[in-house]
Amino acid sequence: MISVQEGQAHILAQVTSVTPPELVPVAHALGRVLADDLQAPFDVPPADNSAVDGYAVSSADLPVSGAATLHVIADLPAGSVFDGAVKVGQAVRIMTGAPVPAGADTVVPQELVERVGDAIKIPTIAKGANVRLAGEDVRAGAVVIPSGSVLRPQELGLIASLGLLQVLVRQRVRVAILSTGDEVAEPGEPRKPGQIYDSNRFSLRGLVEEAGGVAADFGIVPDIKDELKAKLLEASRAAEIVLTSGGVSVGIYDLVKDVLGEIGGIDFWQVAMQPGRPLAVGRIGGSLFFGLPGNPVASMLTFILFVRPALWKLAGRRETFPVQFTAIAAEPMRKKAGRREFKRGILTFGSRGWEVRTTGPQGSGILTSMVAANCLIILEEPRGDVKAGETVLVEPFGALHA
Repeated sequence: MISVQEGQAHILAQVTSVTPPELVPVAHALGRVLADDLQAPFDVPPADNSAVDGYAVSSADLPVSGAATLHVIADLPAGSVFDGAVKVGQAVRIMTGAPVPAGADTVVPQELVERVGDAIKIPTIAKGANVRLAGEDVRAGAVVIPSGSVLRPQELGLIASLGLLQVLVRQRVRVAILSTGDEVAEPGEPRKPGQIYDSNRFSLRGLVEEAGGVAADFGIVPDIKDELKAKLLEASRAAEIVLTSGGVSVGIYDLVKDVLGEIGGIDFWQVAMQPGRPLAVGRIGGSLFFGLPGNPVASMLTFILFVRPALWKLAGRRETFPVQFTAIAAEPMRKKAGRREFKRGILTFGSRGWEVRTTGPQGSGILTSMVAANCLIILEEPRGDVKAGETVLVEPFGALHA
């Protein structure tokens, strides 16, 4: 057997390129991977501007104590520029975001000002108060988003603030998905005795899309060697990654290994993990191939552990693994030393901090254990049984909700 980490390292070593870049509208770039460092073409903000509604004044007019009386010479709404200059004894009424006029360097909030006609009284205030300086957010030429970043709503806003309508991102990784075996039936179709409905293609499609890839469904392939061979070759021409589920154990009808030996290269691994021990990894032409276990939980888990890192590296992402952290075990957990175990967990935040418990029965065919979970509980190889109150490693499924 090989360890999980050895398998991951072996797979990532085979990913030696990334997908080509493409220009997409900023409005459609959510979740995409930035292809190049993004540099600011100008300062943000481009000029000193007011942080509040108030009055722009010269610090020379600020009183040391008491109040000073000034003459209001203009109103300056946001989006406008004052052509003149503020002189000693003068003020300009200014709105939030408007450029600070020449001659002024301080903004007095309107709620602190007494105004009668065109005269105002201002109190003592610090020089430069309520002024956002040019370049305070971003300096011209600075790298504001490094390449390989996954663009979130905040990055899209920053890109738009730089005046850019399009952004250069990596093309999405294409992933072909097929299920194998006469024992699985298509949902919506009649199910023969001894068959089960295929769930893996749908779970894997969701995992691919959640990871930023584009999924292509190649359906169910029966236990016929020539049909499987033709379908795998077709899938390899359409995608950078080909996924199958089932057909990688040691049964007499497990044809995936034999076919891959003819049309590509394959390694068949026994991984020291539970669930998900059997795994086939190889190539068909220029495509990476993964033969995942048929059990639903094992299929999803091996995708998370082995396929997703490869997909993320192909996509040019800076990070190929998600965040993990420790939590307190809220219950005892059985564990066999010598292998890495992944239990489905429910992570909550309480008086002791993050706590986690299992979802209940942990069989590799119990898909509801994944449905009930919001994280994986990761128990490392040397570890034995876990006592309540001990810390364990967890990996959340996306955003956590209370």
